Amino acid sequence: MKSTYIKSIRFFKPVIHKISLGLLLIVLALPVTAQQNLSLDEAIVRSLENNFQVRIFEQYYKSAQLENTWGTVGRFPSVSLGVNSINRFDNTASLQDPDDRSELYTNRLSPYVNVNWLLFNGFSVKMSKDKLDLLETYSAGNSALVVENTVQAIMLGYYYALLEQERLKVLAEVKKLSGDRYHYEMVRKEIGSAVTFEVLQAKNSYLSDSTNYLLQELNVKNAFLRLNLLLGEPPESHFALSDSFQVVTQVYDLEVLKEKMLASNKTLTNQYVNQEILKKNKGLAKSAQYPSLSLNAGGDYNQNWFDLPTNNNYDSYSFDYYANFSLSFNLFNGGNTRRAIQQAGISEHIGHLEILEMKQTLANLLVNQYDLYEIRKQLLYVAQANMESAELNMQIATEKYRNGTINSFNFRDVQLIYLNAAHRKLNAIYDLIDTHTELLRLTGGIITEN
Repeated sequence: MKSTYIKSIRFFKPVIHKISLGLLLIVLALPVTAQQNLSLDEAIVRSLENNFQVRIFEQYYKSAQLENTWGTVGRFPSVSLGVNSINRFDNTASLQDPDDRSELYTNRLSPYVNVNWLLFNGFSVKMSKDKLDLLETYSAGNSALVVENTVQAIMLGYYYALLEQERLKVLAEVKKLSGDRYHYEMVRKEIGSAVTFEVLQAKNSYLSDSTNYLLQELNVKNAFLRLNLLLGEPPESHFALSDSFQVVTQVYDLEVLKEKMLASNKTLTNQYVNQEILKKNKGLAKSAQYPSLSLNAGGDYNQNWFDLPTNNNYDSYSFDYYANFSLSFNLFNGGNTRRAIQQAGISEHIGHLEILEMKQTLANLLVNQYDLYEIRKQLLYVAQANMESAELNMQIATEKYRNGTINSFNFRDVQLIYLNAAHRKLNAIYDLIDTHTELLRLTGGIITEN
């Protein structure tokens, strides 16, 4: 398969950073096995090497390449070489005198060579070769579609695993705060400053956060199992994702995106190739209106040995060669040729309508994704501002709780606000990544073939 490079990686190019406390907790919770660092670039390469659909369509492409030859369409003559051997014994008796018998032994050896060549068949040979060229291009386009879908899937799967890890970090932080609060209430109870009700509330919050943390650990494990499946790796493989969960917003022009889509969308360009194949089918149907001229030529050599009843042997040989031309023209076949041409024309028109429908569908989808991308950019800005406010509010609330200015119920509300704000920010980042990869796919920007 042709080598590819990933344009979209520059958009999501991560910065390698140290493993934080939440990720360290995940590593300790997993079975003790060797982990491999895995970047998005490496994940894409692994997936393209291991993905079964990519490998299957690569074989389809190789098959189309093997089929695309002049010999397949009949440009060259066919030559056959052979030999015939005849061994015969004749025993003839007279009805009047059964003792009057005649015996004859015959041996014949006949080597031959034969050439068949279709000299003209209504330009069908050239059109058939052009069709094979298009079929090879169409097969390459199908392979590119599979690669494109695989790259998009691995990108989203990689960032989804990062998303679940980041969610676990947030829950680990909230769980730690709940644990500190529970420990603080226990100390206050021991010195007589807190009642049992406050301790129970703190304990319930800590247990609830611990439950959510354990469930999120399972979500992280499932996300990595899904990533292993996309990578073609066994379930027991463990990877440490080295890319950070970040996204850089882009400024797009809708008209420029439309131009890129019409020029580079893999599904649309493949449909263009299919339309050309339909045109060739119509030309092949018309070729039946022309006469057909073929050549049949060859030569043979005969060597004969005869054993006569008179004990006299008789040998002979002969050498023959020939060159025969055959010209045929279909004057009438019940209108089948005309109907075949009409059917091919209808198929061509259907293909043209499908292209128009595909253009309209893709244009609508592009506008939808463009608008969604702009909205999700704004949602990310809002989520980031909300997260900054929630972090500051958490710091202030923690100090006030320590000072006794606010009660445990208000402190818990601030914790939940922080948790929700963190989740909204993480979801906003992933949603923006999802929309951006879809825009890249629609405009043919996920992969570029060298």
